[in-house]
Amino acid sequence: MAKKPAQPSRSGKATPAAAVKGTAPVKSVAAATVNQTPQSAPVKKTPGMAKLFPRFRSWFNFRVGRPTSAYYWIIGTTLALTLIGRMAVLSASTAETISEGKDPYDLFIKEAGFAIIGLVLMFILSCVPPALWKKAAPWLLGLAVLLLGLVFTPLGVDVQGNQNWLGLGGIQFQPSEAAKLALAVWMGAVLAAKGTLIRQFVHVVIPVGIGGGLILGLILLGKDLGTAIIVGIMVLAGLMFAAVPKRFLFLALGVGALVAFLFSFFSDNRSGRISSWLGDCSVDGACDQYLNGAYALASGGWFGVGLGQSRQKWNWIPEAHNDFIFAILGEEFGLLGTLVIVGLYAVLAFSIFRVIKSRNDPFSRIVCGMIMTWIIGQAVVNIAVVVGLLPVIGVPLPLISYGGTSLIMVLAALGVVLSFSRTEPERNLLIS
Repeated sequence: MAKKPAQPSRSGKATPAAAVKGTAPVKSVAAATVNQTPQSAPVKKTPGMAKLFPRFRSWFNFRVGRPTSAYYWIIGTTLALTLIGRMAVLSASTAETISEGKDPYDLFIKEAGFAIIGLVLMFILSCVPPALWKKAAPWLLGLAVLLLGLVFTPLGVDVQGNQNWLGLGGIQFQPSEAAKLALAVWMGAVLAAKGTLIRQFVHVVIPVGIGGGLILGLILLGKDLGTAIIVGIMVLAGLMFAAVPKRFLFLALGVGALVAFLFSFFSDNRSGRISSWLGDCSVDGACDQYLNGAYALASGGWFGVGLGQSRQKWNWIPEAHNDFIFAILGEEFGLLGTLVIVGLYAVLAFSIFRVIKSRNDPFSRIVCGMIMTWIIGQAVVNIAVVVGLLPVIGVPLPLISYGGTSLIMVLAALGVVLSFSRTEPERNLLIS
């Protein structure tokens, strides 16, 4: 059978068989391109704020060093403890201020301002190169000695029998808190410069023994035994992190214990505190802090009575927003709440210890070790006093208790630790 020939088109050319059967003709490639919308075509974005911050961060890390993981752990625990502290101060201080007819938010507003100043200072100090701290060490110690000496001038202010405050332009602050940070940086610089000579007794006494003894002597002259004990523990920690022979450590510990005993024995106030701690409550009000602090912790139970619902803060516990703020936290948040706070301090100590292990130079090891001992040791002493394991010595709970000088200086000290938790700046590596 013969095939049917294809029919010619108007142009004289043969059309395909599909066109003969009525199939729609295929559009040209150009027409398809014009009619279709290119949904997958890349769209160029103009650089804005989304790219500005990463560029600034890269430039900033290039100049001061890139933060390590310990840096963020320290930042996180510090912010958590600071926020908990301001909340606790608000809860504990309103009862006393209301009973005195004052603004219930006065202490909280002041403390919030101190916290902001301290956090800004912490960030600024975290950007300081560690080499700069070595150069500034003698100047910091000299400034600390000067401020401690001014306490015994007309500028000094006596607070509850302790001559440890300065009043300048209507502002009162404790120079002994600043002396802690200055002593840590100075001892780190001196002991690092000594090297292996610290195994000789004379190189431990001169100049570390003289400088540390001068700071401790000025604090003790102001009758602030609690701060002197914390500073003494810091000195022992600095010697330990510097790998001083153990016989020198035991000698320093013995001298410190003897001085503390003598100052306690010849002071009626301190001997009375020790007697009340041992159970002698014959003097009216001698055991109020211990007993009411124990009542607060006991009434808190597992989960606490609720935020702001503490009963012992209504003038039952003296200095409820300061030295015994841990008892108020235990009453309002219960045992679980106090364990969270203790856990935050443990995480902070572990993070600082990671910074110590990551740095090979003795200077950073000694400075960070002394600061860690200052903050964690003072927290342990404060909590031990509240639960009745130690007599009242009058030291605040770091980052939580009320006190502008203490809060600012602790945050500044953590800023120094953060400066050691950065890697070496890339610009220095390129130059070398």
